[in-house]
Amino acid sequence: MTENTWNYRDSQWSTGGDVVGYDVEATDGSIGKIDKKNDEASLSYVVVDTGFWIFGKKRLVPAGAITNVDHDNDKVYVQMTKEQIKSAPDFDSDQLDDASRTSHGDYYGEHSKY
Repeated sequence: MTENTWNYRDSQWSTGGDVVGYDVEATDGSIGKIDKKNDEASLSYVVVDTGFWIFGKKRLVPAGAITNVDHDNDKVYVQMTKEQIKSAPDFDSDQLDDASRTSHGDYYGEHSKY
Protein backbone atom coordinates (compact mmCIF):
# COMPACT_ATOMS: atom_id res chain seq x y z
CA MET A 1 0.00 0.00 0.00
CA THR A 2 1.35 3.42 -0.86
CA GLU A 3 0.90 6.47 1.34
CA ASN A 4 -1.08 8.05 -1.51
CA THR A 5 -3.85 5.46 -1.25
CA TRP A 6 -5.77 7.42 1.39
CA ASN A 7 -4.99 10.96 0.20
CA TYR A 8 -6.61 12.96 -2.60
CA ARG A 9 -4.33 13.68 -5.56
CA ASP A 10 -5.55 17.28 -5.38
CA SER A 11 -6.22 18.58 -1.86
CA GLN A 12 -8.92 20.95 -3.21
CA TRP A 13 -11.12 17.92 -3.98
CA SER A 14 -11.74 17.42 -0.28
CA THR A 15 -12.61 21.08 0.29
CA GLY A 16 -14.14 22.10 -3.04
CA GLY A 17 -17.66 20.97 -2.21
CA ASP A 18 -19.63 17.99 -1.06
CA VAL A 19 -19.48 15.08 -3.51
CA VAL A 20 -22.17 12.96 -1.85
CA GLY A 21 -24.70 12.11 -4.54
CA TYR A 22 -22.21 12.54 -7.39
CA ASP A 23 -22.03 9.89 -10.13
CA VAL A 24 -18.86 7.80 -10.14
CA GLU A 25 -17.21 6.92 -13.44
CA ALA A 26 -14.72 4.08 -13.81
CA THR A 27 -12.45 3.97 -16.85
CA ASP A 28 -15.10 1.91 -18.66
CA GLY A 29 -18.39 3.37 -17.43
CA SER A 30 -20.60 4.35 -14.52
CA ILE A 31 -20.36 2.39 -11.26
CA GLY A 32 -22.87 4.20 -9.04
CA LYS A 33 -23.24 7.23 -6.79
CA ILE A 34 -21.32 8.45 -3.78
CA ASP A 35 -23.23 7.59 -0.62
CA LYS A 36 -20.73 8.89 1.94
CA LYS A 37 -17.29 10.47 2.14
CA ASN A 38 -14.60 10.80 4.75
CA ASP A 39 -11.97 13.55 4.53
CA GLU A 40 -9.94 12.54 7.57
CA ALA A 41 -6.23 13.20 7.03
CA SER A 42 -4.46 10.12 5.64
CA LEU A 43 -7.76 8.19 5.65
CA SER A 44 -9.87 9.91 2.99
CA TYR A 45 -12.31 7.81 1.01
CA VAL A 46 -15.72 7.72 -0.62
CA VAL A 47 -18.35 5.01 -0.32
CA VAL A 48 -20.00 4.17 -3.64
CA ASP A 49 -23.53 2.77 -3.72
CA THR A 50 -23.42 0.49 -6.75
CA GLY A 51 -27.20 0.05 -6.81
CA PHE A 52 -28.41 -2.93 -8.81
CA TRP A 53 -25.10 -3.26 -10.64
CA ILE A 54 -23.47 -5.32 -7.85
CA PHE A 55 -26.70 -6.37 -6.15
CA GLY A 56 -26.90 -3.29 -3.95
CA LYS A 57 -23.39 -3.60 -2.51
CA LYS A 58 -21.35 -0.61 -1.48
CA ARG A 59 -17.68 -0.17 -2.20
CA LEU A 60 -15.19 1.89 -0.24
CA VAL A 61 -12.87 3.69 -2.67
CA PRO A 62 -9.77 5.34 -1.16
CA ALA A 63 -9.28 8.97 -2.20
CA GLY A 64 -6.06 8.12 -4.04
CA ALA A 65 -8.02 6.16 -6.68
CA ILE A 66 -9.91 9.35 -7.63
CA THR A 67 -8.42 11.01 -10.70
CA ASN A 68 -10.82 13.93 -11.15
CA VAL A 69 -13.75 15.66 -9.50
CA ASP A 70 -16.07 17.54 -11.85
CA HIS A 71 -18.30 19.76 -9.69
CA ASP A 72 -19.99 21.28 -12.75
CA ASN A 73 -21.35 17.90 -13.83
CA ASP A 74 -21.53 16.20 -10.40
CA LYS A 75 -19.09 13.43 -11.34
CA VAL A 76 -16.12 11.76 -9.73
CA TYR A 77 -13.70 9.74 -11.86
CA VAL A 78 -11.63 6.79 -10.65
CA GLN A 79 -8.63 5.15 -12.30
CA MET A 80 -10.09 1.66 -12.16
CA THR A 81 -12.31 -0.52 -14.30
CA LYS A 82 -15.79 -1.61 -13.34
CA GLU A 83 -14.50 -5.16 -12.85
CA GLN A 84 -11.77 -3.95 -10.48
CA ILE A 85 -14.36 -2.10 -8.41
CA LYS A 86 -16.68 -5.12 -8.47
CA SER A 87 -13.83 -7.37 -7.26
CA ALA A 88 -12.85 -5.00 -4.42
CA PRO A 89 -13.39 -6.06 -0.80
CA ASP A 90 -16.94 -5.66 0.46
CA PHE A 91 -17.59 -2.56 2.54
CA ASP A 92 -19.23 -2.90 5.93
CA SER A 93 -19.53 0.38 7.85
CA ASP A 94 -19.69 -1.59 11.11
CA GLN A 95 -16.36 -3.28 10.34
CA LEU A 96 -14.18 -0.31 9.35
CA ASP A 97 -11.22 -1.13 11.57
CA ASP A 98 -7.45 -1.36 11.02
CA ALA A 99 -7.69 -4.79 9.37
CA SER A 100 -10.44 -3.60 7.01
CA ARG A 101 -8.50 -0.45 6.10
CA THR A 102 -5.41 -2.56 5.42
CA SER A 103 -7.42 -4.91 3.20
CA HIS A 104 -8.91 -2.03 1.20
CA GLY A 105 -5.60 -0.16 1.05
CA ASP A 106 -3.70 -3.20 -0.19
CA TYR A 107 -6.32 -3.96 -2.84
CA TYR A 108 -6.55 -0.42 -4.21
CA GLY A 109 -2.80 0.16 -3.91
CA GLU A 110 -2.27 -2.87 -6.14
CA HIS A 111 -4.99 -2.00 -8.68
CA SER A 112 -4.83 1.80 -8.91
CA LYS A 113 -2.21 3.80 -10.76
CA TYR A 114 -0.79 6.55 -8.58
